[in-house]
Amino acid sequence: MVRTGIVTFFASGLLALLPSVAHQVSKNPMIYGLLLGCFGIGAVAGAIVMQRARAKWSAERVISGGVFVFGICTLSTSLWRLVPPLALSMLIGGGAWILFVSLFSVIVLNHTPGWVRARVLAVSMLVFQGAMAAGSAVWGAVANRAGVQISLMWAGAGVALSTSLGLFLKLPEPTVDVTPWVHWRQPTILRDNVTDDDSGPILVTVEYIVEPGKEAEFIKAIRKYERIRRRDGAYRWGIFQDLEGSDCYVETFLVISWAEHLRQHERLTLADRKIEERVHSCVRAEPKVRHLMYVDD
Repeated sequence: MVRTGIVTFFASGLLALLPSVAHQVSKNPMIYGLLLGCFGIGAVAGAIVMQRARAKWSAERVISGGVFVFGICTLSTSLWRLVPPLALSMLIGGGAWILFVSLFSVIVLNHTPGWVRARVLAVSMLVFQGAMAAGSAVWGAVANRAGVQISLMWAGAGVALSTSLGLFLKLPEPTVDVTPWVHWRQPTILRDNVTDDDSGPILVTVEYIVEPGKEAEFIKAIRKYERIRRRDGAYRWGIFQDLEGSDCYVETFLVISWAEHLRQHERLTLADRKIEERVHSCVRAEPKVRHLMYVDD
């Protein structure tokens, strides 16, 4: 999300300032329509070649390449004053832009379980549209003070340089199995202990007996498991070592209600299986799970 927001912020300069570029080239409003049409045609062409590109290269390479090409097109737009080269630049830029937008959307969809997909897409659109609106305002202000060409040069340089974010904010591959993996045993409780599904908060403890020599590996694996617990509904998480038994570790997490904890049993995906198996490979026996409900006056 952060990487997408940064790229969109800089990339918004081209579309925001395209009317001014067209006006500088010619007073005829048809020029703006022509350039925008070229951008759209390029986007259609980019969508056609996207599958071939994905067959040869990873999503990271395709997206980074598209972003870099779009930055170069933005820079070239700041230099040209003739319609044919501007139209060519917009044609290539449209293709590069659709590679970035489409593949990013695919990654978001394929990495999001069904139960939270609508919320993730809403946040994704908020980041994208917010960065686009903020960038348009900023590059318009820069153009007003320093000129359209200077604004486009800075925006294009920012887009091109944003490809370096791939060094430490790598995008995952768009093929991840988010099929629900319902394998946890439903907790057996006394019905009197839970008056209704909204009772809570619920404290869940999981006791692990770790194999000797595997403590460091277990801690590393359980730390990755924290992300899954929080994603699935836990709002506080911790791992503790029993001072009276060095091989005993207790994982704790809080869930807002009993109903929310029951939903956690349905939110694991097959993509989480590898992390859970890594945790269980470090323990001697089946973990002991306890459910505790907060007692109010």
